[in-house]
Amino acid sequence: MALLGPIPSLRCLPSDGPRFRLFSRRSTPASLGVRCTAAPHGKVVEENKEEGGLGSVLKFSMADFAVANQVSVGLHGRTDELMFEATVCDPYHPLYNSRVVLRHLVSAQAKRRGRRALEVLQKLARRQLMYHSYAIQVHGYVTQTSNSEDDPFILVHGQAVCCYACFFHGQYHGSYSLRHWLQLSDWLPTLEATLALDEEWVRRIGDNTIGGPAVTRQLRLTRILMRDLLIGVNYLHTHGLAHTELRLENVHISPVDKHVKVGILGNAVDFDETKRKESTTMNMERRKGMIAFDMRCVGFIMAKLVLRELMDPSSFSDFKSFLYKGNDPSCLREFLLPVLCRKSPSGNIGLQMLDRNWGAGWNLLSLLLATKPSERISCLNALRHPFLCGPRWRVNPSMDLLRWGLGSTAVRMAEDYIYGHQQRRRIAHFIELIERLNPNSKLKNWIHLLPGRWRLLYSTGRHIGLTFRQPSPRVLIKDAYLSFSDMSNANKPILSMSVDITFTSISSAQWPHDKSGTSGSLHIASNTNLSPGRFYGNSSNSSYGNSLGSNWEVPPSLPVANLRVGEIDVSMTMESNPSIDEAQRILKEVRIQIPQEMFDLTRVICGTYIDSRMLVLRGANGSALLFTRSCV
Repeated sequence: MALLGPIPSLRCLPSDGPRFRLFSRRSTPASLGVRCTAAPHGKVVEENKEEGGLGSVLKFSMADFAVANQVSVGLHGRTDELMFEATVCDPYHPLYNSRVVLRHLVSAQAKRRGRRALEVLQKLARRQLMYHSYAIQVHGYVTQTSNSEDDPFILVHGQAVCCYACFFHGQYHGSYSLRHWLQLSDWLPTLEATLALDEEWVRRIGDNTIGGPAVTRQLRLTRILMRDLLIGVNYLHTHGLAHTELRLENVHISPVDKHVKVGILGNAVDFDETKRKESTTMNMERRKGMIAFDMRCVGFIMAKLVLRELMDPSSFSDFKSFLYKGNDPSCLREFLLPVLCRKSPSGNIGLQMLDRNWGAGWNLLSLLLATKPSERISCLNALRHPFLCGPRWRVNPSMDLLRWGLGSTAVRMAEDYIYGHQQRRRIAHFIELIERLNPNSKLKNWIHLLPGRWRLLYSTGRHIGLTFRQPSPRVLIKDAYLSFSDMSNANKPILSMSVDITFTSISSAQWPHDKSGTSGSLHIASNTNLSPGRFYGNSSNSSYGNSLGSNWEVPPSLPVANLRVGEIDVSMTMESNPSIDEAQRILKEVRIQIPQEMFDLTRVICGTYIDSRMLVLRGANGSALLFTRSCV
């Protein structure tokens, strides 16, 4: 295409170091239309416009730039692109004296990303302010002389990207990708200083204070970053685009405008690009699927942002493997607890953050990573979630969130292990509230949810584990699991039911500091039939009242699943070969520390609550057993 006016000559700014001339050939992306207008003194300013005039993309030539002598690889280490810092040196150009970054895209895939970024810029040009707030700024591209596929493609980025690409005395400075931030040893204070957090900033997330302990500071910063990220992703979704490449490496924090940037959108996909070929229903499913994919990626970002342990590739691989196997994300806490309890640089700060506010963080994480795409939370609902709202904002929790909070609180109280009278009353109260809010009272829900492995957390009828007794031999209980497997036939629902208890027997006369000893296990198996029924409680009933630890008025009846247990088979194994008398004493001590319902399964009469992560069973005497689903 012929240009209006003479081609400008190369102008360079003074510099002590050498300067590099990259390419001077011109080519126009085939996907973009071109319109040329004359400027004063013969300067050519070319604009690419889509049909309808939705905005402009500037065309440059290499003669417009004074290229500095610094070069780096592409953002987050891409090997198929190079980054050059430059200054627009043409006095007649609208961006005269502006610092820019030239991104030289080499491979065919990188060129496709660059051309797609320009198309997205045209699509979003109606709201350029929002675009530049949440995406890396793109001014335009450098023209080439031919349309050959072998020609390089060079994007021209704005000042914010200069902070990503430039070097000073050989040291990288400015902003990093979010991955780089999290890999810094002092990332928290450095990022706080970069964002210049003040009272105005924290008011945007519903907070009214700055500083405080490390947990509070990191939670506040997480809310700022996650809310900014979700606003940017929601901006794309509302304009018919899915990002499809949300990762820590693609998310940057600009020190210029203090916003989270979601990349140049080179892989963004239109929801409706096939609307002429497919039905409306198929387009809606396509839209939901793409949005769900982006939300899952946001969930992975949140997991790494909160849990520093997941920055380790092997830990994150196990984390993804857990999800890809089809395990319910609501069980993530049970799965990650052994990893988070080990000695780590974060000092379990992430665990404390997610456990705050009745476990709201775990709830949001499970909604972002839900196995079924249709169950994943949207950007707007995530922004309203209590985990991302500060204490000054009033949030009306849903019934599902109330159930989650009650269950999370009961689990955390049970993990404290040492139970005083007041604590036992509170846990019993929480269990009763959980039972009243059972969302899966129908028998078909029990048949679907009950199969699996459940870990015993607490019993209202007996203190599980050690007490002040001085038994002989001394037995230390490790874990107690209750497992169900579906063996239903066409006539009736039948479940195989088993109990596995692991323990350590210590022969010392006193409790030693080193609790190592002889390992053993107890296995109990039986079959059970499920049938619908109701559980009748009465506060005047002494056994039920004692199990609750209070005179709390129980509901007149609860819909339950009745369990009818058949014959029971009990076996015990030990690493050593104890005598019969010693084995009997060990078995007796184990039975003292574990609720009787776990040995005599006929004492378990019904289940009063079940969901994807928690189970409550009631014994014949009214005592409640609280379980959490185990995926280990």
